[in-house]
Amino acid sequence: MDTLDGMRTFVAVAAAGSFTAAAKKLGISTNLASKYVARLEDRLGARLMSRTTRSLSLTEVGQAYFARCQQLLDDLDELESAVQHVQTAPRGTLTVSAPQTFGEMYLTDLIAAFLEEQPGLSVDLTLTDRFVDLVDEGFDVAIRIGALEDSSLIARRLADNRIVACAAPAYLERAGMPAHPDDLKDHACIIDTNVRSAMRWPFRVDGERVLINVDGRFHVNSSRAVRDLVLEGAGIGLCPAYAVGPDIAAGRLTVILQEFQAVDVAVYAVYPHNRYLAPKVRSFLDFIADRLGPTPVWERF
Repeated sequence: MDTLDGMRTFVAVAAAGSFTAAAKKLGISTNLASKYVARLEDRLGARLMSRTTRSLSLTEVGQAYFARCQQLLDDLDELESAVQHVQTAPRGTLTVSAPQTFGEMYLTDLIAAFLEEQPGLSVDLTLTDRFVDLVDEGFDVAIRIGALEDSSLIARRLADNRIVACAAPAYLERAGMPAHPDDLKDHACIIDTNVRSAMRWPFRVDGERVLINVDGRFHVNSSRAVRDLVLEGAGIGLCPAYAVGPDIAAGRLTVILQEFQAVDVAVYAVYPHNRYLAPKVRSFLDFIADRLGPTPVWERF
């Protein structure tokens, strides 16, 4: 066993809280992960973890070793990135997290085109609307949409993205066109429960940002599902432009209350703070930003 393998396995197990989760992340068997940690303990002559059938915890020595070990491995990864920085061709596996709808509608095609240009790279894409922990979960980069929380992560703005209220022409013929945000109380609204204030939609009225209470019989945790329901004439949706822009451009959906629009968010790439940005990450970000362009396709309606 290489000592670094043992150290990486120990750090992964300590961070994940279980051998099974750490082994899955490392791409090895649970038995091998347990063997690596046991051999590391034998080499050090100290017990790093207390194990039972139901729990796992670090010993006092293990806690001290974990902190120093994690820092050493971070320094080693940074050193490798510095060496790789001089290479012209990125290589290895790029791990990416992205929102479900945006990933399915845009990112998968972009990644396929990216891989055609980068034969030395592979991509492991995870689509989830959950904000992943890039460091603890081992992601190189995450795509995030909307206001970013303060953190130690580095953010790069990739593209603009409006949030628009829209409905199908058939629904508007049946229920009427709202002239003011207050009119939404008399309409069926499709509620996206992924949004923090799902039932309080923001608009700008008389120069001030206000939250309008809305309601509807259909609640769903997917902007793509909201878009599909709006297309079917089930009601009005407050949707990101990336989900509905092409439908608006084609006339399948109509923007409503546009003069009251209050939300403009952006598409960002975030990644851990490193002195040297790995070539695989840099090339990916440059490619995505170039392909989306200053005015992405969903903003051209």
